[in-house]
Amino acid sequence: MADIAVIDYGMGNLRSVAKALEHVAPQLDIVVSSDPDVIVRAGRVVFPGVGAMPDCMRELESRGLRQAVAEAAQSKPFLGICLGMQALFEYSEEGNSAGLGILPGRVLRFPAEAMVDDQGQKLKVPHIGWNEVHQAAKHPMWSGIPTGARFYFVHSYYVESGDPDLVAGFTLYPFAFTAAVARDNIFAVQFHPEKSQATGLTLLANFVMWDGRAQSGDCGAEACR
Repeated sequence: MADIAVIDYGMGNLRSVAKALEHVAPQLDIVVSSDPDVIVRAGRVVFPGVGAMPDCMRELESRGLRQAVAEAAQSKPFLGICLGMQALFEYSEEGNSAGLGILPGRVLRFPAEAMVDDQGQKLKVPHIGWNEVHQAAKHPMWSGIPTGARFYFVHSYYVESGDPDLVAGFTLYPFAFTAAVARDNIFAVQFHPEKSQATGLTLLANFVMWDGRAQSGDCGAEACR
C-alpha cells in the first residue's frame, strides 16, 4: 500500500507534484498511478490537474477512476490541486460540464467585464503568476503559513462555492475568489503548491502530516499565522 498516491488521469504536471512530495517526505512511498485499486488503498491521495474540465471528466470515466476518486475523497486525507479542486464541484461553465459533485458549487470563467484593476487597467485571463492567499478559516494545512502568503496560479476559471463554510482561503483578482476549500478530510487549492517554492512545500509538508481532521472557525490576520 502506497503512503501517498498521486492520481494519474493523463492530465497535469504529475511528476512535479510527486517530486515536491518526495522532497518534503523522502521516507514515504509516493506513487503516481492510474490504478483505481492503488488509489483506494493508499494512505493519502493527491488529485492534481492542468487542462479543461470536459477532458478531465472524460479521462476519469475512461480510465475507471471516477469511483476511486469519490471513495478516496470520503475516507482519507485528500488534496485537490487546480483542476483537481474544480472537478470536486457540481458544474463547470468550461464546456458546460458536470463535475464529480462531491462538494456543492460551480466553476465559472472570470467575467471579461469585471477584469479591471483599481487603476482601470485591464487584467489578463488566464490569471497567471503569484498572488496572495488570505486565509478564511483555521486549518492544519495552513500551519506555518501566514495569511497573505503568495502562491502561484494558472487558471481561467474559479470556484463559486455553494457553501460559504467550505472556503478556507481567498485571493483578489480583482474581486475575491475561492483559493482554497476544506471539508472534513478534503483540502483543495486553486493554486499550485508544487510551483510555489518554500511556501508551497510547507503546505505539502503539512499534508503529509495531516490526519484528515479540520479545525473550524473564522480566521483573522493573526489567528492563522
